[in-house]
Amino acid sequence: MTGAPLDVFLVVGEPSGDQLGFKLMQALRRRLAGAVRFRGVAGPAMSAEGMESLFPLDDVAVMGFAPVLARFPTIYARAWQTIDAVVAEPPDVLVIIDSPGFTHAVAKRVRRRLPGLPIVDYVSPSVWAWRSGRARDMAAYVDHVLALLPFEPAAHQRLGGPPCTYVGHPLIERLGELRPDPQETAARSAAPPLVLALPGSRSGEVARLTNVFGEALALAIQRAGPFDIVLPTVPRHAKRLRAAVASWAVRPRVIDGEAEKFAAFRRARAALAASGTVTLELALSGVPMVGAYRLPGWEAFLARRLIRTPSVLLPNLILGERAIPELLQEDATPPRLAEALVPLIGEGPERRHQLEALGRLDGLMRLEGEAPSERAARIVLETIEAKRAAR
Repeated sequence: MTGAPLDVFLVVGEPSGDQLGFKLMQALRRRLAGAVRFRGVAGPAMSAEGMESLFPLDDVAVMGFAPVLARFPTIYARAWQTIDAVVAEPPDVLVIIDSPGFTHAVAKRVRRRLPGLPIVDYVSPSVWAWRSGRARDMAAYVDHVLALLPFEPAAHQRLGGPPCTYVGHPLIERLGELRPDPQETAARSAAPPLVLALPGSRSGEVARLTNVFGEALALAIQRAGPFDIVLPTVPRHAKRLRAAVASWAVRPRVIDGEAEKFAAFRRARAALAASGTVTLELALSGVPMVGAYRLPGWEAFLARRLIRTPSVLLPNLILGERAIPELLQEDATPPRLAEALVPLIGEGPERRHQLEALGRLDGLMRLEGEAPSERAARIVLETIEAKRAAR
């Protein structure tokens, strides 16, 4: 690509997309020797790379049905502001990143008004788990999907979705922070062992699982003997959790911040964790775990009817087997969680089997010769060229 700098319009809708976005910006700059212009909707990390956002990311970074409904007028206005900005000055490519409720609404309407504009979706919606018809719908307004999970390209092909390439999960670029050094490896076998409690990062998860985890860990100590407990959290929940765990039979140490969390992962013997990205972080750290999740009654009712997936844990989905125990809804009780956790603290076959399974993740998730952000940048550029050649 020669001539004027490449004009890339990026749209994110939450902080996780901001993290992917700034790495993609860096990779595109490297590939194009700086001959690239970025604009669109950005978070703090992307703004630090020199991109001015159309509006603050907090205007649209809302999770949950009720909060989205309360903020809907603002989200609706910001979506049309974004669409109008793309159409008024068409870029060379539109890259939407995660947050499908917001970013896909933008992409659909841009495609109607600019049918020749290349559109790339960075992070596939979970079409393999629920609302599979979204894959076929996406083919009408997305030219290429950049997948974070290795099984997603096959899922899109099976469901009639757009072309999809596995570009690698961003955690692959952080294995140095997740893997223990020799001293930390030795600490995993020291007495008393360290066990992690991870009841989630969203308010609802924290409310539903914190006390359940506390009771489960107390039962586990009765059966397995004493162990230390560390509860990593995000800063916004730290005060609330310190108050909540004050009544636990065995009081954990609450830590906040990613560096402290990963340091605890590198020394941990086992973990009790809410379903989410944290289970993949633990798996890549080599920490055996029990996964759990609880939804409110009406959400659980819908989930049972809509979700079609053999597991809710990312490591199990990637491995293609239920290597990690997962206890959901009414099964996520303190006695059952303790029963599943205790064998992972000892040296029994359950622990050995899970460690062997987690050891296979590298082979399933690694990329040959490219970091995830570099591969993502390459596919973005190839999509632009393919779209131009088809005109």
